[in-house]
Amino acid sequence: MNPYRILILFLVVVLLNQESGAQTDSSSRTAAKSNAMSPVADSSQLYKKDSVVKHNPRKATRRSAIIPGWGQAYNKEYWKIPLVYGAIAIPTVMFVYNNNWYKKTKFAYEAKYNFETTGDTTDLAAIDPDLKNLSTTSLQSYRNSFRRDRDYSILFFLLAWGLNVVDATVFGHLKDFDVSNNLSMNLKPQFNPSTKSPGLMVTFHPKRPEKRLYEIR
Repeated sequence: MNPYRILILFLVVVLLNQESGAQTDSSSRTAAKSNAMSPVADSSQLYKKDSVVKHNPRKATRRSAIIPGWGQAYNKEYWKIPLVYGAIAIPTVMFVYNNNWYKKTKFAYEAKYNFETTGDTTDLAAIDPDLKNLSTTSLQSYRNSFRRDRDYSILFFLLAWGLNVVDATVFGHLKDFDVSNNLSMNLKPQFNPSTKSPGLMVTFHPKRPEKRLYEIR
């Protein structure tokens, strides 16, 4: 709680106690009450102003940008969190798989290339058993393919993360959007018996202001 508000409330209580003790002067007591009630009204307005907590789409955007699914949790769309992590997990697994085989094919290609050019057999024994029977040309082709797929997986990962942020932002803006039946405009089909033709009727009705309950924190 704001310390200035605590001070205002403390002064109000002190003034009210002094007024209850001073029963002799009714005119001064009335003036004191009127002076004492003004900060109470002001403080209540401050409470009302601060107690109305609206849904902030920017918080959903920032939280999803930091941690995937955090913005969806802020929007109270908890069922989307597994979808978010599933979409991010797929390119992550692709990256680990392709990066692993890229390193193996790169090592095997360099080992066989050194053997063919210089006759060095030092690294031949460390080649993966699945790659020993492949030629240098095949190893080079596989190396380039795994490197390309690894780079694509990074792109897909960033795309999934960006879609997570976009989803949290869009539905954060739509969180307070009125989709109830109590709208100001309704479209209804209509049949005109005089002309025996269908039509469309547009009705307007004002919405009643919502009554908000303010909680003093």
